[in-house]
Amino acid sequence: MDYFNAFWTGGLICALVQILMEKTKLMPGRIMVLLVCTGAVLGALGLYGPFLEFAGAGASVPLLGFGNVLMEGVKEAVDEQGFLGLFSGGLKAGAVGTSAALVFGYLASLVFNPKMKN
Repeated sequence: MDYFNAFWTGGLICALVQILMEKTKLMPGRIMVLLVCTGAVLGALGLYGPFLEFAGAGASVPLLGFGNVLMEGVKEAVDEQGFLGLFSGGLKAGAVGTSAALVFGYLASLVFNPKMKN
């Protein structure tokens, strides 16, 4: 049942984002920022935790999950360091995912030999 919940919730998130892209004039970059900020706000309000427990990877993999990871990092850093944690918590929490994306993107570019568009 865990796989099923992850599949349908992740698919629902993707479908809603696709509808948002098709029905509005928002650019994809703005929609991505909207998703990250929504995940951060839901995490700050304590609403993302129960959703994450229910949906598993269906909630942690999309950009909503990245926003939640950033907010959780900020919360932990503020508890440990006080005000300065606002500036370092999100960077520390998101560093692993960002670094992995860069490394895997580089490895993919070595394997598939990308070319510039004309």
